[in-house]
Amino acid sequence: MKAVGVVEATCEEIFELVMSMDATRFEWDCSFQHGSLVEEVDGHTAILYHRLQLDWFPRFIWPRDLCYVRYWRRNDDGSYVVLFRSREHKNCGPLPGYVRAHIESGGFNISPLKPRNGRPRTQVQQLMQIDLKGWGVGFIAAFQQHCLGQMLSSVAGLREYFTQTDERAAAPRIPVMVNMTPPSISTKKSQKQFHHRTPSLDQIRAASKNAVSMMDEYSDEDEDLGIDQEVSSPSLENDTIKTVEEETLEQIDMSTFSGNLRHDDSDNGRDCWTVSDGKNFRLRGKNFCSDKTKVTAGKSLMDLVAVDWFKDTKRMDHVARRPGCAAQVASEKGLFSLVINLQVPGSTHYSMIFYFVMKKLIPGSLFQRFVDGDDEFRNSRMKLIPSVPKGSWIVRQSVGSSPCLLGKAVDCNYIRGPKYLEIDVDVGSSTVANGVMGLVIGVVTSLVVDMAFVVQGNTPDELPEPLIGAARVCHIELSSAVVPKMEPEASTE
Repeated sequence: MKAVGVVEATCEEIFELVMSMDATRFEWDCSFQHGSLVEEVDGHTAILYHRLQLDWFPRFIWPRDLCYVRYWRRNDDGSYVVLFRSREHKNCGPLPGYVRAHIESGGFNISPLKPRNGRPRTQVQQLMQIDLKGWGVGFIAAFQQHCLGQMLSSVAGLREYFTQTDERAAAPRIPVMVNMTPPSISTKKSQKQFHHRTPSLDQIRAASKNAVSMMDEYSDEDEDLGIDQEVSSPSLENDTIKTVEEETLEQIDMSTFSGNLRHDDSDNGRDCWTVSDGKNFRLRGKNFCSDKTKVTAGKSLMDLVAVDWFKDTKRMDHVARRPGCAAQVASEKGLFSLVINLQVPGSTHYSMIFYFVMKKLIPGSLFQRFVDGDDEFRNSRMKLIPSVPKGSWIVRQSVGSSPCLLGKAVDCNYIRGPKYLEIDVDVGSSTVANGVMGLVIGVVTSLVVDMAFVVQGNTPDELPEPLIGAARVCHIELSSAVVPKMEPEASTE
């Protein structure tokens, strides 16, 4: 279920309240009884303990508590996303007298709106899918619905909280979470200083294996809230990026390339890939430096000719050296390839490899400078724009659609071959990226994911930005990944 409302406050003020676990929470969250920090994993992820204050026949119903992981991020537009899902923790076991409820998926989406009468306005969406457990009353629909409605009333509580006074102290952008661990939960281990560490993908997948199965009707795109939205100029929408490189493209024979992931252009394809329409993405336009205008991407510089879906017991690096792969076939034909290897760590390592091909590099172009530049230049320019056109609300909020400089967010290794450039993207090198990927990989069979790869343009002579290529992967099955036959790396001695 989902609740949506407009609150007259800034995103930062609302974010501070949502993140708080102190006495101020009683003023807007009527389902809150007690909360404490179990472990702070990193600056964006924490494990929390939470007792619920439910008013459905409290004399006869055992109270509920929760142990869950909370993840948050701030988007470029000033909006915040806060996500919850249940998680077991060694220092937060079941307590006598409480039933441990299970959050399957939940969270807040806090988005700025246009001010009205000089007052800030923010759209707040709260989604919650929770199993309150219990062998008896847990099966009563009225109990589940009543308690869920009580929890979702937090949106109304936030609105009322900010109407109480106009004099509010400025909220810190990233509030500090207070450790309120009660003696009943504290142990000798929990009293020690926790070290910041990255949870493994297997741990995150286990926590979300049965979670995040929300239906598409919970999509925020399905709601007509009557809220003021910025309307783009029709002429701007039709203004697609055109570059010199596009005009030199010639048709490439796709039939000569193959990967182990199936190519299917149908709308209902499963466990397959297709080319995503460039019009789904907006890139920096010719005048971005002066007016910050973005335009639809249009045609890409390169053709996506094949996708491989691999697994192994170790990380798979430099996959373009494999005989018979699309990059090697392209090289034999005198074509240039860009190979993007997205590496997902775990007890089983996965790699999804995209092969983009073009006739030749255009001397002096931004893309040619990227290919032949040093790693520092490459890290500052390779940009990924993700999108989840089909998937649960919590996954779409986790992934988002904001551009991300790959080399700044995760570790990237660049291998320049005679006729190709391979980029090995280590998703596990970032706690935040690893956490999001752990959420996605657990429900990947229900998702359709778009990815656009862009070389960022920073100066007028580098604009409009060139779209390298775009891919769409549909309802991927983990079981369809194969173990590749990798040639040993040539000795450098």
